[in-house]
Amino acid sequence: MPDSPRLSGARLLAYGFPGLPGAVVLLPLYVYIPAYYADDLGLGLQGVGIMLLIARLWDVVSDPLIGLASDRLKTPLGRRKPWLLLGAPLVAWSAFPLFAPGSEASLGGLLLWTSLLYLGATMISLPHNAWGAELSSDYHERSRIAGMREALVVLGTLFAAGLPALLPGGTLVTLEVIPYGLAVVLPIAVLAAVLFVPEPTIRQRRHLDRPFRQGWKALKGNRPFLLLIAAYLVNGVANGLPATLFLLFARHVLEATQWQEGLLLLSYFLCGILSIPLWLACSRRLGKHRTWMLAMGVSCLFFLPVPLLSAGDVWIFLAICIATGFCLGADLTLPASMQADVVDLDRLRSRRGRAGLFFAIWGMATKLALALAVGLAYPALALFGFDPQSESHARTGLLALAGLYAWLPVALKLAAIWLFSAYPIDQRQQERIRALIERRETAQA
Repeated sequence: MPDSPRLSGARLLAYGFPGLPGAVVLLPLYVYIPAYYADDLGLGLQGVGIMLLIARLWDVVSDPLIGLASDRLKTPLGRRKPWLLLGAPLVAWSAFPLFAPGSEASLGGLLLWTSLLYLGATMISLPHNAWGAELSSDYHERSRIAGMREALVVLGTLFAAGLPALLPGGTLVTLEVIPYGLAVVLPIAVLAAVLFVPEPTIRQRRHLDRPFRQGWKALKGNRPFLLLIAAYLVNGVANGLPATLFLLFARHVLEATQWQEGLLLLSYFLCGILSIPLWLACSRRLGKHRTWMLAMGVSCLFFLPVPLLSAGDVWIFLAICIATGFCLGADLTLPASMQADVVDLDRLRSRRGRAGLFFAIWGMATKLALALAVGLAYPALALFGFDPQSESHARTGLLALAGLYAWLPVALKLAAIWLFSAYPIDQRQQERIRALIERRETAQA
């Protein structure tokens, strides 16, 4: 571990920096690429959808492989840093033919380059998250580390979302420009983290002969981890539903203009960033798990009246976006910080540093939550007769849209709070776990 549990501001910024260009490249992949390949390049919605689904499934499979490999790797640079150095050129290289395929565009090319970009992004993000969990043993400092990383991720998301409005030519020019910027900024960000941020040495016994089987057994026996990942998954679906349905709700229920949509999104994410220090301060008084439950509960209160809104209520909804955006700051920082605490419990029991494996399961839960949100929302809207291409909508369709956008997420967040209410690791318990680990490792040394 570092000599001091508190990182300097410069080191903290250097650690979080890779999250910014990573978010810039991934947002277009989710938002712009499907329509670009299906409509502008004429490859068809069904074919593009199948290729992107296959690439996403490959991405889920690669998570535990990379997580386990990063736990077992031993190099002079450490266990995590080499993966960032390998992943950065893969992301930058695959972004060029994916974002600007020209006349050579094909479904096979879309699958190949998307899969490679996902692989490179996982090679960066997963060891990066595990590295952050190992940077400090301090209960509250871990929240500060996660908060910086996630704040830079949100900044990258905001930049990517606003770039089409800043560049002449809109989305098409944005897709051509991003790979060039990425090729410059991503290596600088990765090198800054690698050169200026320490990677602690984790003492552990020899590696397992059957890592997947024994690792899965350890996961099942770690009750705090199971409670945390279950609540995180349910809350992730609750957050994914409004993200998936935002444009439909803004356009067909509120009848918002395009600039109003941008204002709503900008306000939400900006408040998420600005609220992070507030939630960190709150967690110092209440504990991380109680603070996260409080944030989810407050978000439910503000989201309850959303289905009662109608055309023209954009400014009322802006106030709701600001309020729920402040709650987003807790979602961004506290669960990832608590993940580091449950990794400590596994390390105490197993005498192995397996943060990579735990954060791989974390990444799979994140991707599964987004997939469940999409898979639930659109079939349900179709069932209630909502057609986004229609100029007029039946009242049942609009009510279904509003309910899926707000009331179902509220119900899911309440379920997440109930699931998480039995979470046992507070500051006192975490400090006891760390003391036992350090006492044992000091004796071994």
